[in-house]
Parts: sequence; C-alpha cells; structure tokens
Amino acid sequence: MSTATAPAANGTLLGYCRVSTGHQSLDAQADALTAAGVEPNRIYSDKLTGMSTREQRPGLSRLLDYAREGDAITVVGIDRLGRNAAEVMTTIRELGERGIVLRSLREGIDTSTAAGRMVAGVLASLAELELELGRERRTAAREARRARGQAIGRPKVLDGQKAALAQRMHTSGESATTIAAALGVSRATVYRVLAEAVS
Repeated sequence: MSTATAPAANGTLLGYCRVSTGHQSLDAQADALTAAGVEPNRIYSDKLTGMSTREQRPGLSRLLDYAREGDAITVVGIDRLGRNAAEVMTTIRELGERGIVLRSLREGIDTSTAAGRMVAGVLASLAELELELGRERRTAAREARRARGQAIGRPKVLDGQKAALAQRMHTSGESATTIAAALGVSRATVYRVLAEAVS
C-alpha cells in the first residue's frame, strides 16, 4: 500500500468531542477518547446550541489548524464532526487529503486501513446521494408550484400598494426607520423595496 492511499498514524494522537446543547456534558466522550489513548490535553471540544457552521465551532477549527500529516484524530462517532452528512463528509475528505488518519470508535472506522477507507468512501457516497436527492426534491417542488401557477420563493413582505407608499414616504424625506415603523416591517425590508424601485 502506498502512503498516498494509506495514511500512517505516526504523529500525534488527537481527539474531538462535541455536544449539541450547553447543558449536555462532554465527560462521557472525553472519557471514551482517553480510554482510546488520547491524552486529556490533546482533546478539543465544542458545546453548541442550534445550527452552526465550522466557523462557529472553535474547538474543531483549532483541531484542524493544529493537526498535521501523520496525526490521527479520534472521535466517539463520526456525527461529532458535523451537524449533517455533507458537513461530516467534507471534514472526512479534508482529513484524507491532508494525510490525517480518522478513527471513529462507534463505527469502528480507521482510515489508516483499507476497510476503514472503504467505509469512509461509502459514507461519502451516501452523503453526496443525500445532497443530490435533496436538490432533486427541491427542483421538483418548484416545478410543481410553477405548473400550478403558485408563487415560487418567499412571499413578498410588502404588496405593491405598501411598496408604493414606502417609495412616496422616502421621496418626501421620511427615514427608513420611520417608514419601517409605519408599515410594520424591518428597515432591511424598506431598503430592499427602495432598491427594487430604483432598479
């Protein structure tokens, strides 16, 4: 096996754990990682609430910045690497491209082995299929709405009459804040309506 397809874990053993809400404890995951040989000071973690992007996960960002080729990252489950399949697979693919081994205790994945890489590849394919099916469903829903003559996209906050009133108020010198308060909408909506009137 060449090192290009089989990264060797000859560097630092790192760990990552994440919980989805602030009141959950990271202890069980940290204990499992320690039992798997990760030093406590090499475990990175995040406590998150709601949906998040990688930029909102400082622990994962620090881990990915720190990890080098030959290092191995251990997680309790691969779902800890992201909030959806696509996010998880993006991270797994990035680790593979950088020669960083991924080990997942729950799934028994170890990308330093042929079987581990095969499982990660299958998961990546499933994630891509999930994304493609989601796109197809959204396209089909749009086409169905178009065929029925229904509106596509978000409904306009202000109808034509109110948009014209906003334009007249703006022309007479009223501020966006005053217009927004009078029409019961946000200033962003007022700015958008005014911009549409100009274009």
